[in-house]
Amino acid sequence: MIATSRLTRVPALERGITIGDFLVPVVLSERLGSRVRHLALIVTGALILVLSANISIPIPGTPVPVTGQTFGVLLVGGALGFRRGMLATLLYLALGLFLPVYADHKSGIAVIGTIRDGHVILGTNGGYLLGFVVAAALVGRLAELGWDRRIGGALGAMLLANVVIYLIGLPWLMAATGHDAAWTVAAGMTPFLVGDALKLLLAAVLFPAAWWVVGHRPGESV
Repeated sequence: MIATSRLTRVPALERGITIGDFLVPVVLSERLGSRVRHLALIVTGALILVLSANISIPIPGTPVPVTGQTFGVLLVGGALGFRRGMLATLLYLALGLFLPVYADHKSGIAVIGTIRDGHVILGTNGGYLLGFVVAAALVGRLAELGWDRRIGGALGAMLLANVVIYLIGLPWLMAATGHDAAWTVAAGMTPFLVGDALKLLLAAVLFPAAWWVVGHRPGESV
């Protein structure tokens, strides 16, 4: 409770409100009802992740491609908040079990991990996919506390979420490939740092800009 209060950047009445709550017009939202509106936002978030996975560029020497997924996760988590962001990411992972919506149009549980001949076989990208869920939840919670309304807070939230992805993805990659830590960092993180920095900056600018637009719309006050 004390820790949450220290993290809060907005008045009590605005806690839990994210930019996603302003994406559905008020008139339409009233007709749909809150449950349908939340479901629509979750499905939309999952579709954004599907589209972001289509941006995939293979890198020689590493099984991890450059994708737009990290940026998609940051957007979805920050826009939808803790629960909806996490559910949207979980829905995306569930879709990938049956449809080719992962990076490089891959699908199936083997992308994450499977059991073969009594042995656990981890997919090289499985840790990053699971990290997306935690990252979306984290940045979503911070957005609910108002971190995304100023550039500094938005950048901090996006950076923390990105670190979480690597904290889960790198050990998973090392276990899946059998390589040492030095190779894992060189193949699973170093090639992506410049792109990650650009994604973080773009997301950190987009959210405060979106809140500025919302705050200046007729009838809106945040």
